[in-house]
Amino acid sequence: MAVVEFDAAEHIFEMSLPLVIVGGGACGLVSALAASEADIEMIVLERDKTPMGSTFMSSGFIPAADTRFQHAAGVSDSPELMASDIQNKNHHEADPDIVNVLAEKSGEVIEWLADAHQIPFQLVEGFLYPGHSQMRMHCTPRKTGQELMSTLLNATADAGIDILTSALVTDLFVDDKNNIRGVRFTQPDGSETLLGCDVLILASNGYGGNLELIERYLPQMKNALYYGHEGNQGDAVLWGESLGASLKDLTAFQGHGSLADPPQTLISWAVMMQGGVQININGQRFSNENGGYSEQAAKVLAQPTGYVYNVYDERIHQSLLDFEDYQNALSTNSVKIFDNLSDMASALKMDQQILEDTLTEMHQSAISKSPDHLGRQFVENQLISQPYYVIRVTGALFHTQGGLEISTEGRVKDNDGEPFPNLYAAGGAARGVSGSNDSGYLSGNGLLHAVVMGAIAGRSAAIQISE
Repeated sequence: MAVVEFDAAEHIFEMSLPLVIVGGGACGLVSALAASEADIEMIVLERDKTPMGSTFMSSGFIPAADTRFQHAAGVSDSPELMASDIQNKNHHEADPDIVNVLAEKSGEVIEWLADAHQIPFQLVEGFLYPGHSQMRMHCTPRKTGQELMSTLLNATADAGIDILTSALVTDLFVDDKNNIRGVRFTQPDGSETLLGCDVLILASNGYGGNLELIERYLPQMKNALYYGHEGNQGDAVLWGESLGASLKDLTAFQGHGSLADPPQTLISWAVMMQGGVQININGQRFSNENGGYSEQAAKVLAQPTGYVYNVYDERIHQSLLDFEDYQNALSTNSVKIFDNLSDMASALKMDQQILEDTLTEMHQSAISKSPDHLGRQFVENQLISQPYYVIRVTGALFHTQGGLEISTEGRVKDNDGEPFPNLYAAGGAARGVSGSNDSGYLSGNGLLHAVVMGAIAGRSAAIQISE
């Protein structure tokens, strides 16, 4: 990946378009849908044979405030409350202007996608993810990122948006005034194409698949299982370094402390939010599971063997049946059921007394209405009971949260804080709203930025092109 100084005599573009979008995940597709409202001629360049990205591997949950889906469920929420939740989780390390605009536009974007592009959103009900003070997660019926991507691809097809797949963008061409003049992309047959543009949007996600960058910025996760898209090679970061763009929070990332392995299936944190716990191979709990699933990844990996067990009951099991990922885990026999603690201790080779002590402390917390020694407050109506459901999980790196610093319109800034003339970024390519590490990630931050800032960047680019 390189930034090439543009030479009009040497670099002859085979064609030129008003808008080029690099990346065909949720961010790129939503950007294209937003720009298409202004009848902008464009193309989305996607490196894979089929557009998937990290969205495809996610649960597909997008937080949004003050939506009609919330109203129908009797949920009272506001952009101000949502912004406060985001900032409280990231310890006020994120750019407040970006946080505010994402919260303010979130409901509008979700309803626009539902109304204009038939994305079948619904509200996730029944529990709150860590850090959210209201139910505001929106998803498609199957609760998978795969379904979200499918609906977005259908929408872009209906809108007549061109997506060129198997098109790996390798170079950006920049002139002496920091204008991006075009890109070079390669295809599997070895051919190279030079494509000019008036405006470029980078929707190429982060650097989770680039081990060199992981070792540089996230050395604590270099041995973690990477459960993200391998195409996330940090292209935007590398181009940004060469362009002299401002890069922020490159040490931020989203982990997840509940990946069933095998079969590498995401197990929803709804397990913990409804009373489930994690125990290590010694039968002991080791953290407050309600702190957040991102920071839990490193805690899980720090346990002996790097694997732990999710422990829950029939009540929680029934609620998880709505999640397709959980159904996949069931189909591979990853979920074990034990009639009592004795059977569980025997099968998992644990000390039964330690297991009993672990559950006793949970009950004491609920009865006394006080936190346990790890800081978690249990409540009586969520205490787990036999039979016990158990699934082995590990911690994983999902995606990085740092990147190109942008304005509230999605325009990339240089090291002096000035916007590049015609370069935009959103989603994982841009600086997120999770602060500087793993503890600042609020559930849904990744898709919030991809979808909402994607829409903002697409509309802003279209306005610039139309002027």
